[in-house]
Amino acid sequence: MNERDLLIIGGGPAGAAAAIVAARAGVRVTLFEKGPHGRDKVCGDGLTPRAVAALEELKIDLSPAHRIDGLRMIAGSKTRELAWPTTDRFPNHGAVWPRHRFDTHLVDVAIESGAEVRFDTEALPELDGDRVVGVRAGGEQFRAPLTILAAGAQGAAAKMLGAERDPDEPFGLAIRAYAPTPRHAERHLEACLSLRDEHGTAVPGYGWMFPAGDGTVNIGVGALSTMKGFKKLNLNKLLDQYAAIVRDSWELGDHLDKPRAWRLPMSCVRRHGPGWVAVGDAAGFVNPMNGEGIDYGLESGMLAVEQFLADPAAAPARYDQLVGERFDRFLRTGRRFSFLIGHPWLLRPGLRIAVGTQPAADITLAVMGNLVDDRTPGAAGKVLKLADGTLRLAAPLLRRTRAAACPASVTNGGRRTPGPPPRGPIASGCR
Repeated sequence: MNERDLLIIGGGPAGAAAAIVAARAGVRVTLFEKGPHGRDKVCGDGLTPRAVAALEELKIDLSPAHRIDGLRMIAGSKTRELAWPTTDRFPNHGAVWPRHRFDTHLVDVAIESGAEVRFDTEALPELDGDRVVGVRAGGEQFRAPLTILAAGAQGAAAKMLGAERDPDEPFGLAIRAYAPTPRHAERHLEACLSLRDEHGTAVPGYGWMFPAGDGTVNIGVGALSTMKGFKKLNLNKLLDQYAAIVRDSWELGDHLDKPRAWRLPMSCVRRHGPGWVAVGDAAGFVNPMNGEGIDYGLESGMLAVEQFLADPAAAPARYDQLVGERFDRFLRTGRRFSFLIGHPWLLRPGLRIAVGTQPAADITLAVMGNLVDDRTPGAAGKVLKLADGTLRLAAPLLRRTRAAACPASVTNGGRRTPGPPPRGPIASGCR
């Protein structure tokens, strides 16, 4: 029997952040990562100002990342280039940091801080009744007062604990590739909010160009499961046709790798229980309006350990309360909003409003930057409260008239997740 103070399943940003905080506090912590050291994670690679704030709190050196000063939003014929706002909570810059380097850097900091990390090791919760008392990993048994689940939403560990996606809530799918471009050092992300399919139907999602500062750009597209025809969505074709639109302006070269797709969980049935908590993607902490979750992963991983340090026995319930106060209203509003924009006749005027005026664009920027939560002051905070109340009343109707039922999944860039495959071409247009 291996006795520890804290066990962590998953070595992504959420798990690594938890391990860093724990190790620096002198906690005997072991992190289990089923992939090898330096493994890649499919992602858009963008770090919001909120993520940068969390990394600064962790005292992470961001010099390897490419600094981003703002966001260029394109909706139809309208383009707005906005700087990240200066606030007393978050810095006025973000970053792009490819995940295979970013995740490795964080886990290396965890090791340097004193955490034990076991790579190529899948860990599964060990239960005593309904209580998690540790994990089994690599033929060994480990015991600890608290286990942190940071292994995403679809793994075996999540299923064992019931930390799965709510089947009645929306989710997202995205695909990305890397391509060379002379504009790789630009300091603005670019997001095309007005994608359309082959029939001219608006797609709730966006296409992105995230310059990495290393000669390449991360190019990708994402869509919500609430869109009409989602079951037939072909992500590879959607990406190819978006790339054709931006190729000339970005002077794009051919993809440097095979496009890879992934699922974006946006809900969680259960995120804590006796002896365990879920953080990051495992807890469904993904913004439905931009697909971003790294910042929520960092914050929730840190918060879980802070509660453990304060009171190990009360940590699961206290963590759930605090993380709910911080994230739940915004994420709930975002999920309801995704049902709204799943209807093309509502999405089109919504996009015109989102970037039509400077005040509206500023609020859209705050939403896209994950800068809105229950503590947000000013216009963005007021809009969140108003939207939460309005969409709460509209939610039953939105769900009954949803544009498409959420399938189990669709096919992606050469890979498959369970569920019926999509069929037919999908065309995109930033128009």
